[in-house]
Amino acid sequence: MIGCFFVCSMGERTSWPLILLLWGAGLGAAAQYGKISVIFDLLPQIYPDAGPALGWVVSLVGCVGILFGVVAGVVVARIRYRRAMLTALWIGAAVSLFQASLPPLPWMLLSRVVEGASHLAIVVAAPTLIAQLCAPQDRGLALTLWGTFFGVAFAVLAFAGHPLAYHWGVPALFVVHAIYMAVFAILLRIRLRALPDEGPQPVLSLSQILRDHVTIYRSPFIAAPAAGWLFYTFSFVSVLTLLPPFLDPAIRALVMTAMPLTSIAVSMTVGVALLRVVPAVRVVELGFALSALCMIWLWVMPALPMACIALAAGLGLVQGASFAAVPQLNSTAATQARANGAMAQMGNIGNTLGTPVIAMAIASAGYKALPLLVAVVLGMGFGIHLLLGFLRR
Repeated sequence: MIGCFFVCSMGERTSWPLILLLWGAGLGAAAQYGKISVIFDLLPQIYPDAGPALGWVVSLVGCVGILFGVVAGVVVARIRYRRAMLTALWIGAAVSLFQASLPPLPWMLLSRVVEGASHLAIVVAAPTLIAQLCAPQDRGLALTLWGTFFGVAFAVLAFAGHPLAYHWGVPALFVVHAIYMAVFAILLRIRLRALPDEGPQPVLSLSQILRDHVTIYRSPFIAAPAAGWLFYTFSFVSVLTLLPPFLDPAIRALVMTAMPLTSIAVSMTVGVALLRVVPAVRVVELGFALSALCMIWLWVMPALPMACIALAAGLGLVQGASFAAVPQLNSTAATQARANGAMAQMGNIGNTLGTPVIAMAIASAGYKALPLLVAVVLGMGFGIHLLLGFLRR
């Protein structure tokens, strides 16, 4: 294979340029979500008769993740991680180029289904490759970096993507995304080394897929990162979406910008430092506990900016350490791929359910429902990790 990089078992040194390339590919995968979100206000001009159906242009990628997250973990392990990554990047580039033609809505929706498959393959293959290509002492930092890919991509798209689409047209944004995905496909083809073969994989069939679901979610090792990730995504997305109307308008934009940046900063500093001395699951538990306490703080002192920032800090610990927990709990690339597939599945369920469930609670009980219900959900995240830790022992 082309390349000069080695799996951690084959050498002591981590190739950070390669890790950054994989992270960059992850930004492209996150943009498969974000590119539609940031231009959603422009879509009615393109599809004036679509009405509520426009919502599916955003959500279909997530629906694919809900249905096929675990399947992606199995498929990626079967067809090999390097091949899956490169194929997914090229498919992503082709789909974005097709979308730049602004096809009729049914074809746009179909393209989003294909894009969802591309997205899944990347978010399963990339962290698996990162874990295997890192020296053991660098895994915590590398996977914490990986955990920032959604936040960074959305920040970049909000800053540059919407202005690009507004001034140059929506097709320009899709073309730029297609070029980005193609560039990373070329760079990774040159630099990325295939992982060692782990032997024959099970035959892919419906019965095998069902058995894999049972195997994954019965295992306190494979399922643990995904179990916590469900409660994290449920809370994080709903808070960022529903909290702003309750904040003082004079500081609303400042607080909502600071929250995701704080989460990323704490994940990359405090989180990485903790991962060097304690297991990743303990860092996740600490993050859940602190975040739940911050929600109680927000219940006692509604919409307090300092409590919002503290909440983001606590969730930042959960963010990076959840990905770092995957290789700590699962030693082979195949089980890591399954764990990452389960994380994709649970993350999409959390993203999909969190906002509507909390919104309904607010509609019936007002602001107080937001901090109390999210505190309970975060407490459940803490509790599920304690339970699975007991089962592992």
